[in-house]
Amino acid sequence: MQKQSRLPPSLPPRGLSRDQAAEYICASPALFDQLVRDGRMPKPVRINTKPVWDRVEIDLYFSALKSEEAAIADDPWSDFDRAA
Repeated sequence: MQKQSRLPPSLPPRGLSRDQAAEYICASPALFDQLVRDGRMPKPVRINTKPVWDRVEIDLYFSALKSEEAAIADDPWSDFDRAA
């Protein structure tokens, strides 16, 4: 049974669990872990022992991913690098 939130539905949570953070960016938990390891997603903060991801920080990193993809698309050597 899921715990009912006391927050209004219009107020999204600021802190997300690993699974929630992965779902938030439409990734599997395993892919999210990889993105955190390689620095494309933020590391969690710890609340006591629980890792929690800041939704606002995830938004900033996600926007940077889009910029990174645009830079690769604009790079005339990007296709050459992939073929090598």
